[in-house]
Amino acid sequence: MGKEKAHVNVVVIGHVDSGKSTTTGHLIYKCGGIDKRTVEKFEKEAAELGKGSFKYAWVLDKLKAERERGITIDIALWKFETPKYMVTVIDAPGHRDFIKNMITGTSQADCAILIIAGGTGEFEAGISKDGQTREHALLAFTLGVRQLIVAVNKMDTTKYSEDRFNEIVKETSNFIKKVGYNPKTVAFVPISGWHGDNMIEPTTQMAWYKGWEKETKAGKSSGKTLLDAIDAIEPPSRPTDKPLRLPLQDVYKIGGIGTVPVGRVETGVNVGFNVKNVSVKDIRRGNVCSDSKNDPAMEAADFLAQVIVMNHPGQIGNGYAPVLDCHTAHIACKFSEITEKIDRRTGKAIETNPKFIKSGDAAMVRMVPTKPMCVESFQEYPPLGRFAVRDMRQTVAVGVVKSVTKTSKGGKTTKAAEKASKKK
Repeated sequence: MGKEKAHVNVVVIGHVDSGKSTTTGHLIYKCGGIDKRTVEKFEKEAAELGKGSFKYAWVLDKLKAERERGITIDIALWKFETPKYMVTVIDAPGHRDFIKNMITGTSQADCAILIIAGGTGEFEAGISKDGQTREHALLAFTLGVRQLIVAVNKMDTTKYSEDRFNEIVKETSNFIKKVGYNPKTVAFVPISGWHGDNMIEPTTQMAWYKGWEKETKAGKSSGKTLLDAIDAIEPPSRPTDKPLRLPLQDVYKIGGIGTVPVGRVETGVNVGFNVKNVSVKDIRRGNVCSDSKNDPAMEAADFLAQVIVMNHPGQIGNGYAPVLDCHTAHIACKFSEITEKIDRRTGKAIETNPKFIKSGDAAMVRMVPTKPMCVESFQEYPPLGRFAVRDMRQTVAVGVVKSVTKTSKGGKTTKAAEKASKKK
């Protein structure tokens, strides 16, 4: 057995019909964790349903359907390999709660793959004011996903046109620059997720295409295919040296064992553990477990956050109290004071103490949780420092926590904890 490959997490973003499922399905199908039996089963079903041309998207749709029904699918199915990495697709787009999942998920995406439809009119629709392309790219950047790959899909429908590709690269470069990305650090790859051009092997259809190149702090890299571009992701550093933070997902009482909170270990492993002398009534989902001797988690009295309003129909002023989804917590927080309106990319103040903020605005906001809540600054503990603002059954804003005023309310100390503190 060779050495295990390094793991990277990617998130696939883009407009609704850009071909995300087909492209992701293709990679998983050709380089991935779907076993041959499953593939044969899908192919047979596809043929029976007259989908004999076997869309790669079919693979993904099947997996998604199972996921939507709440069946936890073997996560290996969402993985594929490049020469250097084991790649996990964090969340399949098209999922109802895609935006919320991207924010509240434990895994931080290391790289976003933006799929853009090259077809006439399609690119324009995706990148227009209400297209999702803009929203997704902004979201990825706000949540600290600093690496980006742009795949210009459906090149087959443009007769593999060099002019069309160049036009899209130019437009997209301007657009991602506005969001905050530097186009020089981005690989632009012309592909067809359906026919497989430049997905895994270089195509013969685009003689004009000499390959992509990008330049980052780590140096220059170049390649031909989407797989090459994924292989050229810079290896992420994982925060294994940081103090423990474990948001609880569920709390059960199991006869004979006592109360068992269930949460996640950062690398993505589910764990269950038992706490002595703690009643099921004392803890709930959204509580955070930590090491009492190493920067223990504390309740937030209030916190300062950078908030970007994405799609709120009206104006937001002081006193607005929507529900925040942050890690596993789901708690209403009051916008107690909107301190300044800022430039999204630079963070510089444009206006102090604005009366209102609206869609498209970014602002610094002092927030007060209405119930006990544990958040951390995004800088120190990213998964506990990013949140979605939910209202009217949608994500109206996203935010990252800049600083927290912590409070240590006198809680219940168990005998075991008392003993431990005496030993110090």
